[in-house]
Amino acid sequence: MIRHDYSRVDPKRRANIHHNKKQFAKAEFQQQTYEHRLNYYDVPPTAEITLEEFETWAINRLKVLSELEACSFRNRSQDETAEYMTNILAKHLPLRSNSSRGQNLQEERKKDHYSHFILRLAFSSTEDLRRRFSRLETALFRLRFKSDDLKERKEWVSTLNLEWEEVGDAEKAEISKQLAAAGNMKKEDDQEWFKVDWERVPELVDQRRVFLKRGKAYVPQKEQLSLVVAEFTKRLDEALELTARALPRLDEDDRLAPILAHLSQSFTAPDAAYTSSDASIDGLSTITSGAIDSLATNFPLCMQSLHNKLRADSHLKHYGRLQYTLFLKGIGLSLEECIIFWRRSFKLMTDDKFQKEYKYNIRHAYGDVGGDSNRRGRGYSPYSCQKILTEPLPGPGQSHGCPYRTFTQDNLMTMLQRTGINDRDLLKTIKEDVTKQRYHVACNRVFEHAHRKEIKKVKDDGSWTSNDLDTIVHPNTYFKRSWLLKHLGEGNAGMVNGKGEQMEM
Repeated sequence: MIRHDYSRVDPKRRANIHHNKKQFAKAEFQQQTYEHRLNYYDVPPTAEITLEEFETWAINRLKVLSELEACSFRNRSQDETAEYMTNILAKHLPLRSNSSRGQNLQEERKKDHYSHFILRLAFSSTEDLRRRFSRLETALFRLRFKSDDLKERKEWVSTLNLEWEEVGDAEKAEISKQLAAAGNMKKEDDQEWFKVDWERVPELVDQRRVFLKRGKAYVPQKEQLSLVVAEFTKRLDEALELTARALPRLDEDDRLAPILAHLSQSFTAPDAAYTSSDASIDGLSTITSGAIDSLATNFPLCMQSLHNKLRADSHLKHYGRLQYTLFLKGIGLSLEECIIFWRRSFKLMTDDKFQKEYKYNIRHAYGDVGGDSNRRGRGYSPYSCQKILTEPLPGPGQSHGCPYRTFTQDNLMTMLQRTGINDRDLLKTIKEDVTKQRYHVACNRVFEHAHRKEIKKVKDDGSWTSNDLDTIVHPNTYFKRSWLLKHLGEGNAGMVNGKGEQMEM
């Protein structure tokens, strides 16, 4: 529950609110306790949290789900996914077992509980969002179930009251006899079995890992994971449908609506806040306007496209200039050097026209002029992938946006080939990603292919962790990571001088 300020609410309505709050106070404000690490999320959270917690917890969980989805798109195995997600989960959504000596188990489980329900609310509006949310939450649950302490997992499962029947000795003997007759009897089949309707374990039926008889699936003890996961998905799908029906009737706080809208938009590509540290790169000297052409080889496709268009036409329209200016600001180009860069790029324009019509907008983007007092001196933040992908599509003559979203497939393939991407299988996969609107995934594939040798090196020598190589969701992160990988071990040899030339040691 969010803490509300009712001082501005109409007195009559405020009286009704307080009357209802008094009626349900015991239920609503009860602080829940979490005996187990795992959760089916059957019971909604009831305690108070702040708006900041509401948003921050949801964003942390969204980051985890997005990384899980990226693992799926990259065809990582379950073991590879589990290894990759270990640090991601520890950073954004830790959830330790009771045997852990940590002091914040209840807080971790509270955050997990609330963040699930917040995203459930945000992603119930459309069938596509519900389906994706269910699939990724199921993947997260499976990951946690497999890593849970065996004793604690058994205790938690015993509390579920799942509708499965234990198979008696007589039926067990019959199953063993039929399996032996068919030549499929294995030593490990001499164990406990559960009996359920076969529709509840379609994954096991498809993989022929259960014994089928008269509409029932006989499931060995070792396959308990599939039963528990299938039940998790079933309950979540039903809950999402109920939430979707309730959404139109919800009297939401005006402050929550934009947060929920932002979260659902972020499912296109996770949002990423820009910090000044993104512009700080060890070994890269102060960037000048003359270095941009040389550095452009490390730019993501969206910024390479804008740079190439600017060099070809000596001009960009407003939204393209803004997107590119903020990116250049983000990589560390100063206001003075940015003004020089744009003036030299607009070769067909007089000084007077540039001063009157263009210089002010550059200064405004940097926060040198205009804007409110909070933005003065800081200006606007460089656009994240999520921001770029959710902006209106460019019109005639405009060049802003994400090429994976705005280009035709033929034009996209041509541009990728010009940047050195010629692998046919990769280009085919990128086409599939674009068709399914997985634009940021396609961009990450290109990055990984272009830097495959360097990524292998830092993985092999352990100099970079999985957090250093998580999914890129910001153009400035793309540039920083690309530059660092391309200049591994060079130290100052990787520095760029004012002419855009590599400096010798």
